[in-house]
Amino acid sequence: MDDGGLIKPKVVMTRRILEPGPSIISQKCDLYVREERKPPTKQELIELVKDADGLLCLLSDKIDRDVYDACGKLRVVSTYSVGFDHIDVEEATKRGVYVCYTPGVLTQATADQAWTLLMAAARRLAEADRYVREGKWDIGWAPDLLLGYDVYGATIGIIGIGRIGQAVAERAKGFNMKVLYYDTVRREDLERQMGIEYCELESLLERSDFVSLHIPRTKDTIGLINEDNLKKMKPTAVLVNTSRGGIVDEKALFKALSNGWIFAAGLDVFENEPTTSDNPLLKLPNIVVAPHIASATHQARSKMAEVAAMNLVNVLEGKDPLFLVNQDVKKVKPLDKVKMI
Repeated sequence: MDDGGLIKPKVVMTRRILEPGPSIISQKCDLYVREERKPPTKQELIELVKDADGLLCLLSDKIDRDVYDACGKLRVVSTYSVGFDHIDVEEATKRGVYVCYTPGVLTQATADQAWTLLMAAARRLAEADRYVREGKWDIGWAPDLLLGYDVYGATIGIIGIGRIGQAVAERAKGFNMKVLYYDTVRREDLERQMGIEYCELESLLERSDFVSLHIPRTKDTIGLINEDNLKKMKPTAVLVNTSRGGIVDEKALFKALSNGWIFAAGLDVFENEPTTSDNPLLKLPNIVVAPHIASATHQARSKMAEVAAMNLVNVLEGKDPLFLVNQDVKKVKPLDKVKMI
């Protein structure tokens, strides 16, 4: 397909994303959109990308060496997500493939979701909803009915003080909470600016009434919240995870919730997604769950689409993308060598 004598780059989108993403890409590229909602199989993905110059993928698409091998023309992978653990970034860099992502634009939506899960778990909202719907509400008011724990004035421990962790801390201040945080890098500037306190992981777990996770999934963070660490938490504590599945050991969490090591949990993410209906965690009353929807607002998902599309088009135009994961790729293949538009 040509436009003014120029060959348009071929771009594959593994599933349709919100506007303005598709429109931004189709203006300058030959865009193929796979319309099915389920993720492509490995073989289907390989077939899709074999002659693609650009790929816009989702976090459930595993982009590994097999995909790169099948697609010798690939110049850029733009993921419709802030996480990029589904992409072999090191292999992409070796091959001169630019990897882009969408940080920042989903910060507030994800912080809202963390707060939603935190409050719902603390006040047993999912239990209360089922209680009413199932016709169990037989006394108008009872002193001990569905007792939870106060959020206002409590202590929250935030693991990971990046953009989303900071947004959660800002919300906590509105509830007059003491904010503790743990991160691999101490942020004394934020401590002064936000009035938060750094402490080591063990101390944070021991002191916090609420623990909220905001860290990427890496080899160092997988299984971070394990049996030992769950036992350090208060029996009245609530654990919230809106970051990535696998950071919390689900078998250990089941033990913790079943045996009263902690009071409750709120999960937006799971080790395997979608999780199956026979996941033992789903049988427990003291857990609130959601199907990985932390960024699921019209505003956030549309902005993610815009950023993901602009990232991809910028690279093919020989321009810096808005958000590049692998900065070293420029040494392997400078932007002027990637340019097609």
